[in-house]
Amino acid sequence: MSDPADTLERRLLTVADFEVIPLPGVVEKAEGIPVGATVSVTASPTRGMDPTIDVVVELQAKGYRTVPHLAARLVEDRRELSSIIKRLDDAGVGQVFVVGGDGPPHGDYHDALSLIEDMAGVGHPFLEVGIAGYPEGHPVIPAETLHRALLAKQPHATYLVTQMCFEPETIARWAAELRANGVALPIRVGVPGAVEPTRLLSIGARIGVGESMRYLAKNRGGILRLVRPGRYHPDRLIRKLARIGSDLGFEGMHLFTFNQVEATVKWHRRAKQRAGL
Repeated sequence: MSDPADTLERRLLTVADFEVIPLPGVVEKAEGIPVGATVSVTASPTRGMDPTIDVVVELQAKGYRTVPHLAARLVEDRRELSSIIKRLDDAGVGQVFVVGGDGPPHGDYHDALSLIEDMAGVGHPFLEVGIAGYPEGHPVIPAETLHRALLAKQPHATYLVTQMCFEPETIARWAAELRANGVALPIRVGVPGAVEPTRLLSIGARIGVGESMRYLAKNRGGILRLVRPGRYHPDRLIRKLARIGSDLGFEGMHLFTFNQVEATVKWHRRAKQRAGL
């Protein structure tokens, strides 16, 4: 009989997607990811949705399974939403990840729920629709509001991606609370890739990752041990989460590369080899 922890660890390593940021040169960097893998492309509040869609279409044509982040506050109205959906459908994109986005609304959509409901209203071709979850909370949205929004979005979604978190106990506790309160969506665990410590700290501060980032900020030696390229591997987090969360519906892993793709791909390949995959 297989060990549930081993089974989950192998699943997390097998079902993994790589998140990139649509900055100049990202397509060339993303080509270091094995063709056929899933590549998730974020949306920038300063650059709008066009760069995201451009990168998604180009990578999709190169043989990747792409997942554009549709940021509600960056979409002006139903007309623009329909145009985005058509362009993605024409490119063969079968999956999207819907988030609220940063900054003030550009138009009719103030949060992910308003956009995802309108997507359902106009009709869309996507087989999978992801939404976000926050194991350590959101920097500005109360926990109760987040939970109500998850319940409202759940009928329109097929999976949930967690914000970056370093603590497996926090992730497992949050997932158990979701299950106890009616959220049944499969969960993909957000894990930082092999990135430089200064970049990880600046991103963590911006997105509001709580105790994990405060711990790292106070322990410079811990930063170097945990997140220096070539030395930070999320193996410990994955192994521990597999031991304590095998019954919580974790289906895979979402790797935040911060465009430091090469180091993250190398780690992932070695981790799969060690697991016999």
